[in-house]
Amino acid sequence: MKHRDAALQAFYDLTETAILRRADTCKNAGPAAKPVFDALRKNVGGKGSSAPELLPVCDALESALLVASAGPAPVPELAATLSNLSSRLQWKRRNGSTPDGTNFHDGHANALIAGPGGLEEREDVWVGISLLAPHVRYPDHRHPPEEVYVSLAGGAWWNTNMDWTTPGPGGLIYNEPNVLHAMRTEAQPLLAIWCLWVGS
Repeated sequence: MKHRDAALQAFYDLTETAILRRADTCKNAGPAAKPVFDALRKNVGGKGSSAPELLPVCDALESALLVASAGPAPVPELAATLSNLSSRLQWKRRNGSTPDGTNFHDGHANALIAGPGGLEEREDVWVGISLLAPHVRYPDHRHPPEEVYVSLAGGAWWNTNMDWTTPGPGGLIYNEPNVLHAMRTEAQPLLAIWCLWVGS
């Protein structure tokens, strides 16, 4: 029988708690996240084999975690758990990102916690981290699965159903399936957890 290590389990538990605690502020977040965490409880995926990797934007991680450490519970606990996991993460740029004269290429990264190439290999759920340096805009994009973000630090979110919104640490953002959406930062870096159910 597979067992999940304690730090990873704590990260999942605290992320679910963060969503449930603020679900009344974002009516679709709870239902969208439920199949993700039900699946994580039901079975444990394989141990990921991807080598840890840092990117230039990772210089902003410490300051983002510091902002998160002052947020409402359970955001400080999540920040501490993420800090413990950070040496194991493989940070990657968005697919297709190339230097284009803007600061986006070196100003963003994502790391998978659960999913293909994540710390926990899975095909049914994706749970990951996004990090944006200050004064970066993540381009408009869309994907079939609905998505829930837990904001840990900084940043604003937009989709075609809402104006730019700054949820603050612990705040939630919901993106319905295939909705065009984006993120941006000002003086603070953005650090957020995202959860997608991709199974059937």
